[in-house]
Amino acid sequence: QVQLVESGGGLAQPGGPLRLSCAASGFTFSRYTMSWYRQTPGKQRELVAGIRSGGTTTYADSVKGRFTISRNNIENTVSLQMNSLKPDDTAVYYCNAKLIRTEYWGQGTQVIVSS
Repeated sequence: QVQLVESGGGLAQPGGPLRLSCAASGFTFSRYTMSWYRQTPGKQRELVAGIRSGGTTTYADSVKGRFTISRNNIENTVSLQMNSLKPDDTAVYYCNAKLIRTEYWGQGTQVIVSS
């Protein structure tokens, strides 16, 4: 069955780094656009960063220059390197896989940025 398993969340210091990873299985990973979304209580889930099958990336304005998304089509993983973290980055982060109308979500991993 399809699985997206996130890891790497936790507590980070403002200005510090954190790296999220998502391990995918059960579908043809290399064909899918992989993305990271985040959500805070009372707000809609928002796109943080995405990477197409060919490697083209997109970022939310709020994370440009600080976050980097990457994928490994051999190991079926997608990662999000987060640098210069801010308290506003605190959220549950979700891994997403999408191909046309087929979409999968991970269970989410909590990121808390606080001193």
